[in-house]
Amino acid sequence: MSKTFRKVFGLAAVLVIAALGIAQLPGCGGGGTAATGTLQVGLIDAPSDAYQSVVVAVKEIRVVPAGMENAADNDPGLPVVVSYATPHTVDILSLRFQQDILGTITLPAGSYNQVRLILAPNPPGASGAPVNYLTLKSDPTTKIPLTTPSGQQSGLKVTGRFDVKTGIINAILIDFDPNTAIVARGNGDYNLKPTGIRIVQPVAPLTSFGSLSGTVVSTFGDFSSATVSVVPQGSTGAVAAGSVFSNLSGARWVGPFTAFVPGGSYRVHVQSNGFAPYSTPVQTVTAGSDTPVGELPLSPLP
Repeated sequence: MSKTFRKVFGLAAVLVIAALGIAQLPGCGGGGTAATGTLQVGLIDAPSDAYQSVVVAVKEIRVVPAGMENAADNDPGLPVVVSYATPHTVDILSLRFQQDILGTITLPAGSYNQVRLILAPNPPGASGAPVNYLTLKSDPTTKIPLTTPSGQQSGLKVTGRFDVKTGIINAILIDFDPNTAIVARGNGDYNLKPTGIRIVQPVAPLTSFGSLSGTVVSTFGDFSSATVSVVPQGSTGAVAAGSVFSNLSGARWVGPFTAFVPGGSYRVHVQSNGFAPYSTPVQTVTAGSDTPVGELPLSPLP
C-alpha cells in the first residue's frame, strides 16, 4: 500500500492554505473566547507526463482538528472552509505556478491533521457528461470519468499536519501528484485516491514562487516517513517543511516530493528515524519553474 505525503509538498494539484492568526483576549468575568486564525484556501498544481487535464468539481472543503480524524463529515467540530451551491470546477493541471483561491474561514488556532475535499458525483452510467474526469495527452478530446470512491460521501481525506497560529500569517499547500493520485484500473477506468495528494507548510503565503522536486530513496529498509525541509542558503530556518511517506517500488522505498518556495538559493534537508540526515548541495530556484534535485538517499545509522 502506498502512503500519503503529508505537509504540503506536491500533486499535480496543490491547495494553498494561508492562515492569518488573530489573537482574542479573554473577556471579563472569568469567561473568554479561544484564539482564532483566518484560513484562506487556494489550489495550485504540478505537471503530468500522461494527462492533458484533470478536472474535479468541488462541493465543500473541511479541515480536521488533531484528534478528530475519524469524525463524520457532518460533525460540527469540523470547520467548513467553503461550501459551494454550484460545485467549483477546476482543471488542476492548469494551476502549477498560480493560485485559485477557494475560500476563507476564521477557525480556532491549533493543529490540524487533515483536509477533506467533498466532490460532486458523476452522473450514473452514460446519462451525462462527467464532472470529475481526465483527458489523455494522446486523446485530449475524450473525457474519461474519474472514479472517486469516497469523494462524494466522506470526502477525499488528505492527511497531513499543519498549524494555524495567532498573530502571524500561516500557509499550507496541498500537493496533487497525478502520477500517484490517479490509478489506472486496467479496464479503461481511472480512480482518484488521496494517495499522492499531500500537504506542505511554507513559512508564509506565496505570491511568486518556483519549486524543488525530488525523491527520498532507501535501498536498506522502509523509512516509513521522513521530514523534508527547505532552508535558504545562509539561514538556519526552513521556509517549507513537510513529511513524505514511503512507497515500495521494486527493491527500493521511495517518497517523491515537490516543495513550492520563492525564488532563491536553498538546501533540501531530509531526516528520518534510524537513518543518517541528508542534505543536498545548494539549489537555485527561479520563480515560475521547477528545479529537480534528483534522488535524496537515506543510509541507516550505525
